[in-house]
Amino acid sequence: MSAETRTAGSAAASPVPPPVPPPLLVDAEAGGAEAGGAEAGGAEAGGAASAAGAVARRALLAHPALLLAGIVLASLNMRAALASVAPLVGEISGAFGLSSTASSLVTSVPVLFLGVGALVAPWLGRRFGAERVLLAALLLLAVGILARVLPSVYALYGGGILVGTAIALLNVLMPGLIKRDFPDRAAAMTSVYTGAMIAGATVAAAAAVPLEKALGGGWEGSLGFWSLLAVVAAGAWLPQVLIARGRTGHEVRAVPAAGARPVSVWRSALAWQVTLFMGLQSLWSYVLIAWMPTIFTDHGMSRSTAGVVFAFNNLIQVAGAFVVPLLAGRMRSQRPLIVLVTTLVAAGYAGLMVAPVAGAWLWSAVLGVGQGGAVGLALTLIVLRSGDAVTAARLSGMAQTVGYLLAAAGPLAAGALHQATGSWTLPIGVVLGVCAAALTVGLFAARDRTV
Repeated sequence: MSAETRTAGSAAASPVPPPVPPPLLVDAEAGGAEAGGAEAGGAEAGGAASAAGAVARRALLAHPALLLAGIVLASLNMRAALASVAPLVGEISGAFGLSSTASSLVTSVPVLFLGVGALVAPWLGRRFGAERVLLAALLLLAVGILARVLPSVYALYGGGILVGTAIALLNVLMPGLIKRDFPDRAAAMTSVYTGAMIAGATVAAAAAVPLEKALGGGWEGSLGFWSLLAVVAAGAWLPQVLIARGRTGHEVRAVPAAGARPVSVWRSALAWQVTLFMGLQSLWSYVLIAWMPTIFTDHGMSRSTAGVVFAFNNLIQVAGAFVVPLLAGRMRSQRPLIVLVTTLVAAGYAGLMVAPVAGAWLWSAVLGVGQGGAVGLALTLIVLRSGDAVTAARLSGMAQTVGYLLAAAGPLAAGALHQATGSWTLPIGVVLGVCAAALTVGLFAARDRTV
């Protein structure tokens, strides 16, 4: 997980990694200027909108069911293609004769390109418009999913590159589009799309093994099935693209606070503390996304049960992701919450080390609350530690790019250590060290200061 994107102390988030908080925007329509928000660099760029385009946009928003359906369907895809792999890693490895280290690349490669894709997403949004890029991302996602089921290990990894890049585009552009088209209901719509994202991951994880059996016993059918969801979502986005063609675009530019000078987040110690907490919590989440079902099956649990427990872990994250940001917004210092979420995650990992099967449901719940809370807290810290909206956008872009690149190392390292030792004790022990590092850097990031 899967940027995972922005929630400012709002609703639920997923393990994937996170949306970028929007800057303050000036959005020029034919009828005048309007204040709104969008991704760093803007969701869409261009000149003044045509009168016909403005009318079309107002008509759409007067009856937003179609737009809402497009947002929900797109959000369902933002983690399903990642979560559907974990319960099938054993079958995929057996089919290609992969080692544990090579198997870990099946999940690490998409996460790596979540970070790489985040670098180009804002530029693509400005150049071609959010609607077009989102449509292209969904089609690219469908192609990437299908490529992974071809009888070639190169296609398996190449498809992972396409999947990660496509999800990165969705992660980065979706919050800005929501803020632009629902400026008065951005928080509620953020809850809708993050909830749909978690639901997609939960269903994909739970359905992976049953789909494998229902579609003839092969992992290819189970994995490829989710390309249909991407195609359906792309069809739902087509009307948005057609409407966008009726105007030359929105001029979107970040407006710094009055009298404020630009802040270089890359030179700020506080910005790096926030970024490292984001990356470390993403790392422990993606280790679980990659290996939790395998840890259970290696200790004797059936694959179907392991998939359901993994899905439960995804679902329970909603609780932490919803409550922790609300608490964080009411506190001057978020240090108690840093201690809480890192302790929960460490306790859950320790449980996986000492009694993985006997306490599977308990550890899954403890980890879920901790994971969800950590994701929500990391997103909230981006906003709270930023002095203005422009800085928030820059900090979020930095945290998302560096965080995903750091998180990509987690599944690969865990797989390599498991292969070298034949046990999950050392990999889990290393993750416990990651929890300690996240606690340390998080205590600095949670201080009542701004970049």
